[in-house]
Amino acid sequence: MSGFFPEEKVFTVTEISGVIKDMLEGAIGTVTVEGEISNLKTAASGHVYFDLKDGGAVLSAVFFKGWARNGGAELAEGLQVEAFGQISAYGRQSRYQLIVRRASPKTQGKLCLEFEKLKKKLAAEGLFDEFRKRPIPKFPSCIGIVTSEHGAALRDMLSILARRGAGLSVIIAPSLVQGPGAGKDIARAIADLNQLVPLPDVLLVGRGGGSMEDLWAFNEEIVARAIAASKIPVISCVGHETDFTIADFTADLRAPTPSAAAELVVKNRQDVLAHVSQLERRLGQSLRLFYSGISARYGRAARLPDLITAFWRERSQETDRLAEKLHSAMRAAADGASRRLELAAGKLSTLAPKSVLSRGYAIVRKSGAILTDAAQSSAGDRVEVELRKGKLDCEVKTAI
Repeated sequence: MSGFFPEEKVFTVTEISGVIKDMLEGAIGTVTVEGEISNLKTAASGHVYFDLKDGGAVLSAVFFKGWARNGGAELAEGLQVEAFGQISAYGRQSRYQLIVRRASPKTQGKLCLEFEKLKKKLAAEGLFDEFRKRPIPKFPSCIGIVTSEHGAALRDMLSILARRGAGLSVIIAPSLVQGPGAGKDIARAIADLNQLVPLPDVLLVGRGGGSMEDLWAFNEEIVARAIAASKIPVISCVGHETDFTIADFTADLRAPTPSAAAELVVKNRQDVLAHVSQLERRLGQSLRLFYSGISARYGRAARLPDLITAFWRERSQETDRLAEKLHSAMRAAADGASRRLELAAGKLSTLAPKSVLSRGYAIVRKSGAILTDAAQSSAGDRVEVELRKGKLDCEVKTAI
């Protein structure tokens, strides 16, 4: 082995790991490292393990329990920190790491942490829920503005409102929009506009662009609650299109910039006139179609009496034809029935007892009962013999 070690020396793994550890600690010593926290984990022992990363590399770090308890602010995933400690090596896993003694959030990381914490809290209370959002009036006559009276944002909004909304009333409630006390001042201005009689139709609350620190007043809880308590619909218009604040989530509508808010709240006069003209054309077309339909229905109604007369004439003729057919059918049925009756009567007449007697036959009765067998009588019986004409009272001499 060349360099710091004699070539004939054979090291164990533990020995070489110890040498590397000593070299790292001796060569680098204690340092302050800036990075973003990721993979944050707290062990049951109380030690805190995490990675510090930036755009180019990742450094393992450990915050031992004793140091973590006394070593600075609360750590959180995504927090940008400055970590002070010693670079060392962990032989069991053959990796180097930063043994942290103290950690403090960078300003931007701290603000991000506060932002997410408040956002989570207000969301849990329902301040961002969609059902709370009120519609923005389409044609407001009075607009309230909460912003700095000296900022370019106010000049831009007033210019757009004057150009697009003739006869529009604008009430300005000037406030601080940056620095200590700005959040409280914005909340006061919103409350003041809510005391006016009559109330403005809508409020524009915002400012021009800046850093996260510059816009921080619109991330304060007092401003969020003032917007939520407003009786007037609120449009939040803070910073640039990529900037988001707590006020944006609480407001009834978010506009990407103050100028965009002014354009949203007041329709362009030419746009409105064009829309009205389009509605007039559509109304004219609808009326023409309506009267055309009425005229067609009236024409059909005027012909209705003639159609009814023709209908009944056809029905009357059809009824006469059906009556004639029925009469003919009934007459034919009656004739047929009459002929069948005559035939039946003839047959019945032929079979009648009188008709039989006229052909030389006789009916013999004994005590009123008709005899059909000689055995039904005996010698000496008196019988009555009925002929075609008359009857005979006879005595039976003998029964054969």
